[in-house]
Amino acid sequence: MRSRYFFGSNESHGWRIDKRAANKNKYLQFVKDYQPHNKEVKQLRVLLHGLTGAGKSSFINSVDSVLQDRITGRALTDSIGGKSFTTEHRTYKFNKGGPGTFYPFVFTDLMGLEKDNHGGVCVEDIKLAMKGHIKHGYEINPCSKISEDDQNYNKDPTLKDQVHVLVCVIDANTQNILDHESVIKMRDVRLAASHMEIPQVAILTKIDEACPEVKTDIKNVYKSKYLKKMVDDLSVKLGFIPNCIFPVKNYHSEIETNDEIDTLILSALNMIINSGRDYVNNLQPRPTLLRKILLYLNMK
Repeated sequence: MRSRYFFGSNESHGWRIDKRAANKNKYLQFVKDYQPHNKEVKQLRVLLHGLTGAGKSSFINSVDSVLQDRITGRALTDSIGGKSFTTEHRTYKFNKGGPGTFYPFVFTDLMGLEKDNHGGVCVEDIKLAMKGHIKHGYEINPCSKISEDDQNYNKDPTLKDQVHVLVCVIDANTQNILDHESVIKMRDVRLAASHMEIPQVAILTKIDEACPEVKTDIKNVYKSKYLKKMVDDLSVKLGFIPNCIFPVKNYHSEIETNDEIDTLILSALNMIINSGRDYVNNLQPRPTLLRKILLYLNMK
């Protein structure tokens, strides 16, 4: 019987070429070998945003789990409730080998967006975070953006403080993710990032909950009609090109890592790093406040 969820073997080879079995080690080696080539940027700064409950913190934990080859949970998550469990602007490093050694990229987690204007992170705070104005540890106020007088406001951000990749995290299991209010906010963030020429990647989470065939076997991800439709809808509504949208399954109930799950996460991580690498390599150093003063004095 033909499934409404699934491209059968006689219908198609799937909607994306699937070489995951051969690519996990290649993907992982790329991550291990990556080093930035811009002297002012020692680590890529990746900012995650999306609606409350989309799986931003879980994706950070899942990336960490893949890199550590064990299940981790440093970014706190919540399985119940409709409000964001993340309340701070918090940046996570990923351990690489021994103590004090880290991968040359960091992920910043934010409070989630909410449809109404009385909860969730302010869109203006996301824009300021992209520009590097918000420091680690800032307690997000859903009612107003950060004040320039706040101790966690960075008045003169450098290239290393600015965001180099913006990642939009979307729950594939949420039927109303593309409601009008959410789209407006997410498009506002996306257009601001585009104006700053920041590369963007979309992560589609909870794919196993969204599609029964994928829940049965994660290998069916690229044969899922539902996920293909979701990718196409996101492309139309938010403007992402399909090859920048990555379906992943975050680690949730598992107590050990899994090659199939790892490879989907690594595929997304490779695109994030590649996008950030290209962006950082093309960046020109922005004058700091001290440089601006010296330039001004030299002109007099």
